[in-house]
Amino acid sequence: MNDYKSRLDGYAGMIESALPAFLPDAKDSAVAQAMHYSLIGGGKRIRGALLLAVFELFAGEERAEEALPFAAALEMVHAYSLIHDDLPCMDDDDMRRGKPSCHIAFGEAAAVLAGDALLTLAFEICTDEKNLAVFGAGAVLKAANALAAAAGTSGMIGGQWMDIDGEGKEVSGDYLRKMDEMKTGALICYGARAGCILAGAPYEKEAALARYALDLGLAFQIRDDILDKTAAAEKLGKPIGSDDKNRKSTYTGLYGLDGAKREAERLSGTAKAALDSTGLEAGFLKWLADYLLERGN
Repeated sequence: MNDYKSRLDGYAGMIESALPAFLPDAKDSAVAQAMHYSLIGGGKRIRGALLLAVFELFAGEERAEEALPFAAALEMVHAYSLIHDDLPCMDDDDMRRGKPSCHIAFGEAAAVLAGDALLTLAFEICTDEKNLAVFGAGAVLKAANALAAAAGTSGMIGGQWMDIDGEGKEVSGDYLRKMDEMKTGALICYGARAGCILAGAPYEKEAALARYALDLGLAFQIRDDILDKTAAAEKLGKPIGSDDKNRKSTYTGLYGLDGAKREAERLSGTAKAALDSTGLEAGFLKWLADYLLERGN
């Protein structure tokens, strides 16, 4: 287990070290400063780490760094979403990753533009000519297209709107699952899919790993719902009880704490079963499902 935790930390460290080189100079503008502030030195890098781990599964450890631009792009899209989620017109949260939210630190205009800039920079990075030389135009196009779909109205943005539209309403379990598959699961699923695409993995392996990652993402979101009820704000790095404040539809609200825990455990189990179907040696990915289920922040 410690070896797997070290491996996760290694992926996170690779991504963290690579990110600054992709960003504009922080001295350029308040927007550039806000991009650095929101992207660097925070977060678990789970999405990017999953991309690197799946790529390595097929391409080999020695090639892992080749996929770093796509892991960085994925983390940029995630960071942009958090900047915008925290805005007063969305969740109106003042803290993120243990420090003031981007709009508190830099103002709303700079925060909106920093989020926009991170999103557009992600696609600039993906489609850089260096990646075309390494992976080929077909794989780069497919990976960039999949990221756009995961981030857009059929993915994260669509799920975020379902979240906003469901505030203060009684929603069904099916609604909640669809919302979280899009809002949280889509980008996590992209990490697994992109790792397969870039490594040239067979379609059936990509499909199985996408099933794994989608259930992983749902379990991840349920754990977030649980932590919003049970964790200390200092450990979580953001305000607790914000779901209740915003009258959000959550698994804990629909099923209670015990019911939410059972559903997260079930999804973690189905995620690992999807891995079993691949016949791959995927011990790290199985461990990751268990680790995310028990995380404290």
